Amino acid sequence: MKLGKDFYTKRATELAPLLLGKLLCRNIDGKIIKKRITETEIYFGENDSACHASRGKTERTKILYEEGGIAYVYLCYGIHHLFNVVTGLKDFPEAVLIRGIEGYQGPGKLTKFLNIDRALNGEDLVNSDKLWIEDDGYVAKYITTPRIGIDYASEEDRKRLWRFVLTEGELK
Repeated sequence: MKLGKDFYTKRATELAPLLLGKLLCRNIDGKIIKKRITETEIYFGENDSACHASRGKTERTKILYEEGGIAYVYLCYGIHHLFNVVTGLKDFPEAVLIRGIEGYQGPGKLTKFLNIDRALNGEDLVNSDKLWIEDDGYVAKYITTPRIGIDYASEEDRKRLWRFVLTEGELK
């Protein structure tokens, strides 16, 4: 079942572990690919020095201030597109980075595999027929760790246990 708007308007701090085990779905030229989400990471507000919105609302980050349920896709280091799920209520910038799916660990690897690029920035995950997330009843077990790849962030923000990694799960 495709996730609805109510799911996405939860805070990123609540939603990040809930996304584990869900199916990231992509329609590429009529072929539907579904892969289980295995790793997520939280980016939460202007006070989070690792969040793109830490410097306020800009042309690039304005999408983070929208109501949850849309895609935030950006180019990292001019090489890899990274896919985030915007979460929460309008005007508070927060998102969950999808860091891994089954068979593709690493946010750049999964977007390359699923052909996710800036053309999908702003895509409505609730109503899209190109990119969406489904719940098939899988119940995830996971571990938490500090986020990775954010050496530029404050020590406090680097230590937050805001990375979630699927360890096992089962269909209910």
